[in-house]
Amino acid sequence: MKEIIVPANPDNIAIVTEYINAELEAAGCSEHDRVQIDVAVDEVFGNIAKYAYGQEEGTATVRVDVSGDPSAVSITFIDQGIPYNPLENKAPDTTLKAKDRRIGGLGVFITKRIMSDVNYEYIDESNQLTIRKVIG
Repeated sequence: MKEIIVPANPDNIAIVTEYINAELEAAGCSEHDRVQIDVAVDEVFGNIAKYAYGQEEGTATVRVDVSGDPSAVSITFIDQGIPYNPLENKAPDTTLKAKDRRIGGLGVFITKRIMSDVNYEYIDESNQLTIRKVIG
């Protein structure tokens, strides 16, 4: 398992994505799976950067593990921000027009749809969200 620690700032999404993509490339991940993982990473890290620490500054640890048969990638995002389980949110009503939907929740909804598994835990005063995808 490898990890990177960066300031929880939207400007660092590119750094995190590049770091993860290097691991995915080394694992022989298909472009289709990589694009889906990139979308999920953008959503998860973006939410941490925008909301985890309020007006304060903080960091995010991103752990990447590629293993198993079939191969799967697990990416764990860890922050010490406000305790928050995004998986408890009610899914947005996608039958409504965008202008009629409440703001928020669509990124988590999309992430849950494109990943094989999404899990949240609050451990040692840290939010830990793990996204996992079987890759080809």
